Amino acid sequence: MKLLRPCLGGLLALGLLLIPGSSQAANLRLGLGADYWFDQGASFQLNLGVETHLAGPLHLGGRFGVALLPKLDTLGIPIDLVLRFNLARRFYLEGLVGPWIVIDSGETFRAHAAFGFGIRSGALSFGLEVGYTAPDPTLGVRLGYRF
Repeated sequence: MKLLRPCLGGLLALGLLLIPGSSQAANLRLGLGADYWFDQGASFQLNLGVETHLAGPLHLGGRFGVALLPKLDTLGIPIDLVLRFNLARRFYLEGLVGPWIVIDSGETFRAHAAFGFGIRSGALSFGLEVGYTAPDPTLGVRLGYRF
């Protein structure tokens, strides 16, 4: 937990350095997700993401939303910095990192890091995500729609 603040500060600084000029348009992405959070149960998410083109196939963005955690009988707020690499027009790889805020739990801020991959078809995308949300690993599916 002591390393979370410096890491978040570094990510924020990196994000500010990589903000594109006004000539580059940002994309909005609405996403649905379902995860199995080992030893913590299921997690169902609704996310809104913003991303912008960096260079070549790289895109930088962020996502935030709400997560329903039925086994913990609470809600969470996932917040992630996303680096996406688009491959061959149809496939993508992405890395995500950020805090998840779990309301009414003993540990409110939980570190999250994940690797995702999937397929894109026009504005729709479908993928898998493998990661870690403190204190356990996660495995999930994602469905997204880009505006």
